[in-house]
Amino acid sequence: MTTGNTLELARFLPYRLARIAEIVSREFARVYRERHGMTRPEWRALASLGEFGAMTATQIGAHSSMHKTKVSRAVAALEKRRWLARESDEKDRRVERLTLTRAGEITYNELAPLALAFEARLLETIGESAENLLAGLSALEANFVDQPDEDANE
Repeated sequence: MTTGNTLELARFLPYRLARIAEIVSREFARVYRERHGMTRPEWRALASLGEFGAMTATQIGAHSSMHKTKVSRAVAALEKRRWLARESDEKDRRVERLTLTRAGEITYNELAPLALAFEARLLETIGESAENLLAGLSALEANFVDQPDEDANE
């Protein structure tokens, strides 16, 4: 926690959250990058579709906090690998429903247990404080997640 009027960046909570999130994401990226050569946006899109089934690109972006251009590139890459299929919405032809193909489901089903094991190791590292951390993250998410992202283009 920062005290007084001097900002100690290394102790500033937003900086620490961003820093550890980047470190942890980079560490987990080794799993999907080494196995399948996937990028972070590709993984997030695949994981979102694996969890929810049919989604639009806009829904993937909202769920995974990715800018629409990153989602678009990830969707195109997954489609090129034949892990994703597009289907026009019957009610609104401008909207495409995205789903995993059988090959995409196989990839997701291979990576999901590895992701859960990675998370279990993180929580084990935290130890008895894990419940408090998860509760604190939930409180922050409840306060901030539904607010518009003015810096989404960064």
